Amino acid sequence: MAEAVKKPRPEYRNIGLGQILTAYRLPLAVRVSILHRISGALLFVFLPFLLYLFDQSLTSEISFEMFRALLSNTLVKLITLVLAWAFLFHFCAGIRHLVMDMHFGVSKKGGKQSSIVVLSVSSLLTIAFAAKLFGAF
Repeated sequence: MAEAVKKPRPEYRNIGLGQILTAYRLPLAVRVSILHRISGALLFVFLPFLLYLFDQSLTSEISFEMFRALLSNTLVKLITLVLAWAFLFHFCAGIRHLVMDMHFGVSKKGGKQSSIVVLSVSSLLTIAFAAKLFGAF
């Protein structure tokens, strides 16, 4: 008797983050969603630093001068700029999600367009904040 030829079973493996980011072309809406999560995590992790800065700016005139001296450091300015980007991006993407909860822009085309709006608005706001932070105006 002829034995039936067995077809090999498909093999499924877990893939790493590097493979996801390099091997797959993720849609823009997915990238915005991932960045929304990353920005929220950044804000959560740096919340004690933000509260410290807020406390130093409001306690007294002396602490406000210490706050200004701390903020004159370039590294602190860069950290503040990254946190400002995280806040502005998270805010814009959150509005996008609220609009999508009202069933506007839930199609593939609408998701891409709203992702472009979120990226452009948050980038423009971050550039304006950076210009103010580094003394352009």
